[in-house]
Formats: sequence, structure tokens, C-alpha cells
Amino acid sequence: MKHISVIGSGTMGNGIAHVFAQKGYQVSLIDLNQDALERAIGTISKNLDRQVSKELISEEEKNQALANIKTFTKLNDGVADADLVVEAATENVKVKLDIFRELDSICAEKTILATNTSSISITKIGAVTSRPNKVIGMHFMNPVPVMKLVEVIRGYATSDEVTSRIMELSSNLGKSPVEVNDYPGFVANRILMPMINEAIYTLYEGVAGIEEIDTVMKLGMAHPMGPLQLADFIGLDVCLSILRVLHDGFGNPKYAPCPLLINMVEAGYMGAKSGEGFYKYVKGSKELVVSERFKK
Repeated sequence: MKHISVIGSGTMGNGIAHVFAQKGYQVSLIDLNQDALERAIGTISKNLDRQVSKELISEEEKNQALANIKTFTKLNDGVADADLVVEAATENVKVKLDIFRELDSICAEKTILATNTSSISITKIGAVTSRPNKVIGMHFMNPVPVMKLVEVIRGYATSDEVTSRIMELSSNLGKSPVEVNDYPGFVANRILMPMINEAIYTLYEGVAGIEEIDTVMKLGMAHPMGPLQLADFIGLDVCLSILRVLHDGFGNPKYAPCPLLINMVEAGYMGAKSGEGFYKYVKGSKELVVSERFKK
């Protein structure tokens, strides 16, 4: 594989483009919004600068990585000769199915189609294409340039050959791939999201405050950040979406999202990306401040 196309230039998309470009792959980064593409390149450049300052890469390697990325606002232009397409669009079933239908119609027969979905069925996505054997999940962790794990999710029809190639490719990126089967939430989010949801219920039911809940998990369980801070970092809307996939997929009430989470998302409090969730975020400040809404 030499040419990788990445669809979506948001947090995950630009991180995926970054790691492929840094390892010498030719990357086409695709987004309908030109401004979003420019912001993505700025973010990638900034993150590469950080690696240079830490002496993880050289200035020359940084410049080569940036040169390996080309941007496109039209899907057809960016995927025409791709060996692999990695979709990193919004976590929405309809959006992803529409993208994969279109990819299937315009990509070469050889092209493997991967999705960075954190919970949506690979089998369902593959079923809208004529190549379900070449559809697979590549669930990178955020921040992509730093986190080692890639969940490689094989759908019901994904071939052994495609799975093997994606496992090898992930290793070539310096990642640690883990092969899992296609069930709601896969492994990471099937375990993580109920924990986050339970932390929100613990707050909702008045057992303890935000800082207290996060402190217990950080100091008692050696988590690098508490579950409520992590929920803000992931995006409360994303957490809600994944919990709904789990709830719908298993039909088990233990996955039902907490009413507090639903209310916060409906009110527009999405976490770090919206400026406020359980904590309040001020640009340029790293201080962790509990949202006024939750102060006693």
C-alpha cells in the first residue's frame, strides 16, 4: 500500500493523516470544507513541531510528512487511485452508509475500505457495498499520533487476507493492532462507555461531585484522567451516540444513557469542543475548572 485516502479532516481524520504521512505514505485528506482542511493542516504542522521540539523527529522529517499530504474537497478526486480509504467522518450511521455507497461506486476494485467508527457495525457498513469482504474497521484512539492502540474490527464478511493486511499496516505505523469481532461497541467502547455512563449517573444521583468522582478514579484506579473529564475530551455527543448503539444493539437496559447526559447534549454542552461540559474550557488555559452548573 502506498496511497492512503482519509475522509474527514477533524480531530481523528487529521491525526490519521498525520501518522500515515509521517511513515512515508502518500495521503489524500478529503473534506467538503476547504477551511476545515486548512485548519487540519495547521493542526498537523503544530503537532509535528511538537515532535521536533521533543527531538522525536527532525525538521526534515516534519517537512517531508507535510509534503506527503494533499488536500481535496471532492471525494472522487481524492480516492481515484487509493489503495486504502479510511473514513473518519461524523459518528452517524446514515452519513457513513452514504459515504460507503459512493466509495464503492468510484473506488478501484483493489481498494480496501476502512472506517474509523467507534461503535457502528462494520457488517452493516459493508453490506451497502459490493465488496463487503474488503470493508473493515480501523478504530484509532485519540490523540492518534500519541496513542498506540488500533482496534481492527472484522465484519461478518471481511476476508482473512484483508484483516491480515490491515493488521500488518497498523504495525507499520508503529501502532499495536488488536483484532476484534464486530459486535456493538467492539471492545474499547463496550467497556469504557458503561463506566463513563455510571460516573454520570453517580453525579446525577448526588453521590459525589465532579472533582470527587474523577479524583477517586485517578487516584484509586490509576486512570490518567477521570471519567467525566474523559467524557468531555471524547465529546458528550459522541458518548451519547455510542451508548445508544450499545443500547439498541444489545437491548439491555444497563446501556441506557443517563438522562443528565441526554439533557447536556440536547442543550449544546458537548464538552471540550463546545467550551463546556462537566468542566469549562478556556482557550489557552490548561486549568481544569468545574462548570458553574455543577458547583455547590
